[in-house]
Amino acid sequence: MTRWVARLLPRPASPFWPMLWKEFIQMRRDRLTLAMMVVLPSVQLALFGYAIRTDVRNVPTVVLDESRSSASRALVQVMANTGNFRIVGTVADRAELQRRIEAGTAHAAVIIPPGFMKHMKRHQPAQAQVIIDAADPLSSSAAISGAQLAAAVTSASGVPGGMALDVRVRPWYNPDLKSSTFIVPGLVGVLLAITMILITSMAIVRERERGTLEQLIVTPISKTSLMLGKIVPFVLVGYVQMSLILVLGKLLFDIPLRGSLSLLYVVTAAYIVANLGLGLLVSTLVRTQAQAMQLSFFFIMPNILLSGFMFPREAMPALAQWIGLLLPLTYYLEILRDILLKGTGFAAIWRDAAVLTMFCVLLITLSVKRFSKTIG
Repeated sequence: MTRWVARLLPRPASPFWPMLWKEFIQMRRDRLTLAMMVVLPSVQLALFGYAIRTDVRNVPTVVLDESRSSASRALVQVMANTGNFRIVGTVADRAELQRRIEAGTAHAAVIIPPGFMKHMKRHQPAQAQVIIDAADPLSSSAAISGAQLAAAVTSASGVPGGMALDVRVRPWYNPDLKSSTFIVPGLVGVLLAITMILITSMAIVRERERGTLEQLIVTPISKTSLMLGKIVPFVLVGYVQMSLILVLGKLLFDIPLRGSLSLLYVVTAAYIVANLGLGLLVSTLVRTQAQAMQLSFFFIMPNILLSGFMFPREAMPALAQWIGLLLPLTYYLEILRDILLKGTGFAAIWRDAAVLTMFCVLLITLSVKRFSKTIG
């Protein structure tokens, strides 16, 4: 009898719909989270879909023309016409050629020997050499295919009697064209960026949520001491992480360590502090840890995709390359690969190191000022 009565009575409304309506109202009030869910993915899709390209063109190339003949100039023109090479200048000797490649102002070089024209006139096979910076396998593949295309075109049209033109390609720094040699050193910079930005932003927001940050502010400790106390432990964490990646990269992937590790560790300090400053800046723009994570990834994704970590910057449109110049990781990747793969010294990396230092000072200054205003 009791069961029949219970069935006849009206059932209470399901709590699902009021709860759902309440969450939508809360989402509408939290405009920052709503904007990050809708606007940021749209911006990133448009930017990365437009910028990411794997077909490398216009590899910066210097020419060492020891023949100085009409035939050698014609060969250089043919190579430029392939679209894979962008002639950025000439060099006087092989020492200057090496300096240009080590400095990163050229990623390939064309060497035409003195007897190039003489071999052509005698209907003998003519030879030329293309040296490529093989640290980036994608750029190397583009240079190799461009050299082969130029040799085929010149052999068919430019050499009397149809004699073959032998263009020999010599890859530097990564002769086996292994992608791990290119990717693993870059992981040092990428993982440092992810760790420093995420941990710093979320740690400070977490303290603000718990109320412990306000307690620190009202103590006699100065703002400078407070900021140093927040940053220094993460600097040590960054160095431990960097050392671990280098050791594992050497053991697991046989990544070359040709340059000075002490120089790399010194320069890395500016990069770590710059990312900590960016994480601190993120913490001043958000109120919750979820927002800190979302906004941090808005800065992390361009670091991964536009800095040259995965895709050559030469293949990107001009706008994407300009955006890449605003990322500390772009310059740190150049330093990493120059020191580890090429064995270059401070003379080749000082410009990138100076830019990193500027990023460090700027981001720390902005984040500290913003931090003070937010807490106040």
